[in-house]
Amino acid sequence: MNFLLLKFIKFACVGFSGLIIDFAVTYICKEKIKIHKFLSNAIGFVVAATNNYILNRLWTFESSNSQIGLEFIEFFGVSVVGLGVNSFVLWILNEKFKWNFYFSKLCAIGCATIWNFLANYYFTFA
Repeated sequence: MNFLLLKFIKFACVGFSGLIIDFAVTYICKEKIKIHKFLSNAIGFVVAATNNYILNRLWTFESSNSQIGLEFIEFFGVSVVGLGVNSFVLWILNEKFKWNFYFSKLCAIGCATIWNFLANYYFTFA
């Protein structure tokens, strides 16, 4: 199997665990705690990104970088840009096209995933 494809499959598996965490935290914040939907989205994204860093470092990219703090900051920086992509797509689909919030969020996550994989592959874990 192609090396890059294998990495993407691992990245997608980790991302799926992040998706579950993201949706769960977003739902709890938005529906139970009653935090604004876009702030809830950001909180869910940050919690999921932290989980994803740990799993991607250990499993997907098998990083041996001793500068874990710097690597996490780089990963998180990529994730923040991904959050911008995610939030923009979510806003467009939910606010402008009036799509269901959670369906819009699913589409936004798909767009951000492509950005996150490529940026982490070529930058964070290069």
